[in-house]
Formats: sequence, C-alpha cells, structure tokens
Amino acid sequence: MTAEIITIGDEILIGQIVDTNSAFIAKELNMIGISVYQIVSIQDEKEHILAALKEAAEHADIILLTGGLGPTKDDVTKYTFCEYFEDQLKLNKEVLSHIEELFSKYKAKPVSDLNREQAMVPSKSEVLHNEYGTAPGLWMEKDGKVYISMPGVPYEMKQLMEREVIPRLRDKFHRPFIYHKTLLTRGMGESAVAERLADWEETLPKHIKFAYLPGLGTVRLRLSGKGENEEELIGSVEAKVEELYELLGDIISKEQDEDEKIAVQISQILTEQKKFLSVAESCTGGALASEFTTHPGASACFKGGIVTYATQTKMELLSVPEELIEKHSVVSAEVAEAMARNCREQFKTDYALSTTGNAGPTKGDSDAEVGTVYIAMATPQKVISKKFLFGNHRDQVVKKSVYKAFEMILEEITS
Repeated sequence: MTAEIITIGDEILIGQIVDTNSAFIAKELNMIGISVYQIVSIQDEKEHILAALKEAAEHADIILLTGGLGPTKDDVTKYTFCEYFEDQLKLNKEVLSHIEELFSKYKAKPVSDLNREQAMVPSKSEVLHNEYGTAPGLWMEKDGKVYISMPGVPYEMKQLMEREVIPRLRDKFHRPFIYHKTLLTRGMGESAVAERLADWEETLPKHIKFAYLPGLGTVRLRLSGKGENEEELIGSVEAKVEELYELLGDIISKEQDEDEKIAVQISQILTEQKKFLSVAESCTGGALASEFTTHPGASACFKGGIVTYATQTKMELLSVPEELIEKHSVVSAEVAEAMARNCREQFKTDYALSTTGNAGPTKGDSDAEVGTVYIAMATPQKVISKKFLFGNHRDQVVKKSVYKAFEMILEEITS
C-alpha cells in the first residue's frame, strides 16, 4: 500500500513558504501502515498537475494533493480534476451553506461570487467537510486509485486529514502494521556510533530498517518494522532494541517518541517535580524562551525570560555590576553566572539559565573569539557555568547554545 504526496503552488517552488504539509501527511499515513513512495512539489498549472497525476497513478495506490483550491484564478486544481476525471463542476448546496455560515460568523462583509465559486465541485467527487475554511476537500476514485485533494492552508489540511481522510483510508484498505522504535544517544558522533554497530547492522532482517538521525550533541537511532502480524512485528523490533542496549548502553539516554524534543522532556520533568525555570539571554536573543514555549504545557513550569542583548541592559535589567563586566568582559563565566543568579532571583524560580557570547559575525562588546559562548545555570544550591566554542556560523552558534543550555538543565533535574 503506497501513497504519493503532491504539493501544488509556485510559492513553494520559489522558496516563499516551507512545505510542512507533506511531513504531516507522511507521518499520518505511516501511522496507519501506508508507505509514502514519493513527495513532489509542482506549479499551480493545469498541464503540470495532469502530468503529476498520471505519473503518480503508475506507482501509488493513493494520491494526495494539497494546494490550488483557493477562490482566485491562479488556483486551478479542481478544474484540472474535472479534466482528468472527464467530469464537470456542480453546485454543492451543503458547501455553499457552510461558506455562508463562516462569513456570517467571522467576516464583516457579504459572500462574494468568488467565494461562492468554492461551492462548485466535481460531480463525481465525494466532498470532505472543511470545518475551518471555504474550500472543501475532494475524494475521487479512478481505475482502483484514490485521489484526495485538500487545501494548502496547514490547519485546514490537518483537520481534514485527521477527521476525514485517515478514517476513510482505514475503512477502505487492508494495511500492514508499521512499528517504530527510536533510541536517543548522547556524547558520541554518528560515525563513531556507526562503527560500533557495523556488525550488528548486518544481522537485521529485511522487514526492519535502521536509520541514523544526527542532531546537536545527539544521534537518534530509529528502527522501523513492517509486517502483517502485529505481535510478531513488535517482538522482532524489540529484540533488536535489546541488542542495541547491550552494544550502546553507556550512551543511550532514553527511548524517545519520534517528535519529542529536549525542551519537551525538560518541561515534563519540571512539571512533575513542581519546579519552575526562567532564562536570561544575550547571544541567543530569545531563542531559549521561544523554543521552550513552542510546546504546549510550558506555562506549568516556565515563568519567563529576559533578553539583555546590549551590555547596558545587562547592568540595568539584570543588575550585573559594571565593574564585573570591566574586569572579566561581557562574554565571561562571571557575567554569565551573575545573569543566571539574578534572573533566578527576579523571577523567583527554582532554576535559571543564561547565555552570553559572540555569535558573530563581529565580536561586539567583547574581545572573545566569534563562536565563544558561556552558559550558566543557577539552582537552589549552586551557580555553575561552562565555556563553549561553537564555530563561526551565526545560526549554528545560536542553535548549539540553546541545545547545550537545555542539556545542562536536563542533566541537573534528572541526576
């Protein structure tokens, strides 16, 4: 059982937006045992869409499209559907009623003719209700293949996938079981881990695939199995997981959900411990707080943060003594520790993290080399700091700083 995902829109091809829809769709399909054969992005142009549909039908059972369903003239997907299926558009009264209801509730203007046009759908299609938008999803079948068209707006597409598409695919197709297991390792690079596992990889059965997913300071090891018997599949994957523990037990940090990030781990542990965190940032410019609060539930353990990017604001807002800065430099262990200590006191939290450094491209108010970062952590018992050299790529310096700061607090709260 295979699927192809086609994203439609010039805005993707010119890099104006990032295609996050495909990743979400692929994950949802994988969870119900449907493998994605290919993901393609194409122009919102009739001949291009027709060619993509014809090609997808040659190797996929299910073809999912996103984009091109808007009310403007450059959105041509449903008109192209009519040509591909030798069909014609007809008014769907339920869709029209839904559009009118959305406008009456949320728009301060009447429904336009362009918006009414959204209620015109291919006559052979099964309409998938789009609760959040005016463009319905479409389900069509031809020569044993299923074609599903959804809006490109991410939150509209996600709702359609979860409430309409996935339940219908479950009911229609017999699917194999897919089982994933991911282990998180720390303290060893990808190549070194691969050397230790070279012989072990040769023993993997054909129905289990193995992948290395390197990150900042970590390598995730993912085993993916596919089979008809769920119990046997899980047993075979878990047997290989046990072998990994025997080979890498010294560096395996934990078993991890596919999307679980270190900030989520910290949030869960702090919430369970009924502890609170705050952050004081300089070179990371708010990235610590942003990453932490991206995930639901952060308010249960995160009180807030402060960005003191300039030297003067470190003195004014965090009460870092001017003489301390003059003596040790603004990029120093002493200043980082003062920032963390005073942040913890100001926010009245159990823990506080701070960052100060030179992310580049210039040195700023310090003579420290570009890439030099000091990260400090204040706890009820101590204040400690570490020095890091993260290279000369500004974005990577910030990302590495955020990860190392989180790594420090995670080690502290789990020890």
